[in-house]
Amino acid sequence: MPEFEHQILRTEISGMPLEWISYQDAARLYFLGHVAYSCGSKLYTLHGGINSVSGRTSTLEINSIIATHGNSKATHKARLFYHTPLNNPALFKRDAYLCMYCGNHFYRSQLSRDHVTPLSQGGLNAWNNVVTACVRCNNHKAGRTPEQAAMELLAIPFTPTYAEYIYLQGRSVLADQMEFLRAHFPRNSPLHKRIVASS
Repeated sequence: MPEFEHQILRTEISGMPLEWISYQDAARLYFLGHVAYSCGSKLYTLHGGINSVSGRTSTLEINSIIATHGNSKATHKARLFYHTPLNNPALFKRDAYLCMYCGNHFYRSQLSRDHVTPLSQGGLNAWNNVVTACVRCNNHKAGRTPEQAAMELLAIPFTPTYAEYIYLQGRSVLADQMEFLRAHFPRNSPLHKRIVASS
């Protein structure tokens, strides 16, 4: 087994992305008969017990993307009322680890969440009011709007769709998983350009 454990992208039977799971969870879904089909690259080959009749060892191949049976209508309805959680790792990845004021690339530890319209001025702690900022720019802007601080905002903040948020939550997303997820992004999503620029 490779040292680094890749995540498996689980989708519903229609192909809509649902979540990231471990290879152990994927094996459990195969065992329970919940996997409708798989695609993408082969990531793991798991070896089971030895068949007493044939003497052969059972194996299970796990691909990077698996589709599972389920109620697509119920999933779609739940997604309509889904509220994308806001957290810094996903925010920094949304903004490609760039400060949205100075435009420089930073490590995650050097970044912070900036409220475009400050909370003290009635701004919300919501995706469409927050951007990634380096500590220096955030401190300089302080409790002011970009206009009040004479700072230019380089991109308009946006709320990720469900598929975009799945991408933002992924660790070390593989090329085939990336291609699959991007097919579910809105055509005008800023993530299309940001992913290409950061790769």
